[in-house]
Amino acid sequence: MRGEPSCPKCGGRVRAPGLFADSWQCDVHGTVHPLQPVVPPSVEALTVAVKRAKVPVWMPWPLPVGWLFTGVTCAGDDRSGSRATVVACSGPGPLGGLGEMLLVAEELGVGLGARYAGVEGPDPGAHMSMDKPPQAKLLAAGRPTPLWHLSGVPDDRAAFAGEACGLWLWVIVWPEQSGVMMYDELILTDLRDAGAEVELVPCGALSSRLLA
Repeated sequence: MRGEPSCPKCGGRVRAPGLFADSWQCDVHGTVHPLQPVVPPSVEALTVAVKRAKVPVWMPWPLPVGWLFTGVTCAGDDRSGSRATVVACSGPGPLGGLGEMLLVAEELGVGLGARYAGVEGPDPGAHMSMDKPPQAKLLAAGRPTPLWHLSGVPDDRAAFAGEACGLWLWVIVWPEQSGVMMYDELILTDLRDAGAEVELVPCGALSSRLLA
């Protein structure tokens, strides 16, 4: 696991604010919100992420049967707070085998969701056909939220995106067949509103998807 912040768009090294810039800088992408190092999943790590977040920290709640929380990370620093969050969950796939899911909430232009989805970023852009009806719908913080199935993603995954609470919401699942979960109308909770229930979240082993 990396022990220093990185670029949310490419994973490259970033330079901290200093004499010549008052923001984090990537040689390729310029000013960025730094992606913080991934740490093993725990209630403590989740609590820290929730306290830092300026955007939702989405999690299916209740979790699907047999599913576990398998990691969290965020993009941002101590000064600005987290401008993007990603929560990983893993469990039995709907068609057998292991299913994995990343839920990303981010401000416009951060680029973290596009990176995990495996598409050109920083936002869904041309991969999202909003001239067509949404292919999936879920409840996010109690509100019906349409999602569009993104085109052009790698064959090993399925990615969906939409808007929730005025911010991008990305849902990326592995393998691609696990995308059928998105047609069962998942219920997402913003863990900033969950209070003491965060302590009840069951934790599993760290998802390697967060390290991509």
